[in-house]
Amino acid sequence: MPVVECVIGHRSEQLEAGRPRRVECEIPAVALGEPARWIQEAAPGMPIRLTGFLAARGKNGKQPRLHVTTIEFEEGKANGKVHEEEG
Repeated sequence: MPVVECVIGHRSEQLEAGRPRRVECEIPAVALGEPARWIQEAAPGMPIRLTGFLAARGKNGKQPRLHVTTIEFEEGKANGKVHEEEG
């Protein structure tokens, strides 16, 4: 089964207490099976939208890692491809 581990960068502007706030962070991610193949299609810095779930990195770990289940390639949005894990 293909496995891809990576770090996902996030940048956005959010409202907090009625004021805009610039948000930037990085989070470890893992993709297994088909999602691993999809994430390999993404070039570094390419805008993509990921969905999945957060889980601890290991049995004794406390740090979250995103487990990717869906990838949307935002190639100008109009031409984006959506890939979803079956099941």
